[in-house]
Amino acid sequence: MSGPLIIAVPSKGRLKEQVDGWLADCGMPLQVSGGSRGYVASLKGLPGVQVRLLSAGDIAEALDAGEVHFGVTGEDLLRERGPDVDRRVLLLRPLGFGRADLVVAAPKSWLDVDTMADLEDVAHEHLARTGRRMRVATKYVVQTRTYFARHGVADYRITESGGATEGAPATGAAELVVDITTTGATLAANGLKVLSDGLILKSQAQFTASLTATWDAAQLGQAEQLLRAVEARANALRSATLIWPATGDAREAAVVDGLVAAGASRRPNGLLLDAGEVAKAAAALTAAGLGPVTASRPDFVFEVASPAFDALRVQVLTGESKLNDAQLRKNGTF
Repeated sequence: MSGPLIIAVPSKGRLKEQVDGWLADCGMPLQVSGGSRGYVASLKGLPGVQVRLLSAGDIAEALDAGEVHFGVTGEDLLRERGPDVDRRVLLLRPLGFGRADLVVAAPKSWLDVDTMADLEDVAHEHLARTGRRMRVATKYVVQTRTYFARHGVADYRITESGGATEGAPATGAAELVVDITTTGATLAANGLKVLSDGLILKSQAQFTASLTATWDAAQLGQAEQLLRAVEARANALRSATLIWPATGDAREAAVVDGLVAAGASRRPNGLLLDAGEVAKAAAALTAAGLGPVTASRPDFVFEVASPAFDALRVQVLTGESKLNDAQLRKNGTF
């Protein structure tokens, strides 16, 4: 018997509010069991789907381990699972919220340090002068080591941070930090500056699929329904429709053909096009004597193809899934 499709979402904080809003906007509001403090939920419109409310860090771990099928968490936390994490998870869609930059920051008093190359020189001098390697306070050990190695910085050691990382230099616990920041204000308040080439990752919340989870035909069927809804809402947000009293004459046909050639698509009563092209397209129509032209925004635009689901399906079928293409077809999913 097939188990449920399992989705993990943040259990608290601003990120939880943003994910709740995103799911509701996609037509699948979260319904929490056991009141506001519950840790199991469901999605309206997708029966049989189980939603687990976890911390952002636990979601990244669960996706990596294959304990859930989908999850929403920060890319910074996913990348910290290892340099080969792309073999175990599939980033399906950046969500535009939960933004934070992972950066290398040094004391402002280090006037001659502005780049990673400068940092390499300082680290070497520090070792020669003190006999100790320069300390880097961070919670992002994997990404720090990878980035420092890429820039040839070797004379350092990591001090894993369990608290407020940005305060480590001021307390003497480390010489510099690698941490996330949204505005840089907290780093500046602690006397730190971001190196000019010290941006490791521009992170944001990512809707992610696990490639290590066990996927069966029923779960893939639910995944397709979920992904098509997400894509349809995203399509709608960047689209608009134009309608006008059709004349059916050659002049109308010429204008419409031109707009279609420029990227619009025909609809039974008008055109679907990029929202940013509405004014230009409407001007072309009215200049040809067509109108009044009415513009509206669709709620969902479902396309025939689903790029996100196609990508997931290919990864599942070519990876270590226990099901193969023949079995899936036999079960009637595709």
